[in-house]
Amino acid sequence: MSLRDWAESGWLRPHKTSRQEIGSLLGIVDRDLMDARSDVSADWRFGIAYNAVLRLCTILLFAEGYRPERALQHYRTIQALAVILGNDRREDVDYLEVCRKKRNVIEYDAVGTVTDRDATDLVTFALELKSRVLAWLQEKHPELLGS
Repeated sequence: MSLRDWAESGWLRPHKTSRQEIGSLLGIVDRDLMDARSDVSADWRFGIAYNAVLRLCTILLFAEGYRPERALQHYRTIQALAVILGNDRREDVDYLEVCRKKRNVIEYDAVGTVTDRDATDLVTFALELKSRVLAWLQEKHPELLGS
């Protein structure tokens, strides 16, 4: 399915983004990546890194002219990664789906369910995804990047 198909199904709605909005989201990503490497619990580092990844996926959607509807917002935002960057990113989406579920547990249900390794792996993933998203923006939507 394409993003247009998703919109026709009511999963996405049109969104007009701007250089300023993308810049602000990238600023949040940078802050979160810095904070996710600080001396706090693995749960908190994981949650912060998850937030950075979610913002990166949001940037992809916004740049393509969409935003998710409220129902299943995180799920759809993450699923869009493979639609936008290509189906070869399906393993990344699967990994992020596991992370989304873990994040929900640490956010709402229990403490200590992620390891230091889980947090470190997600931070590393987020840093790599940021590079990929920036390269994609430069190629597909350079007008959304700062000068």
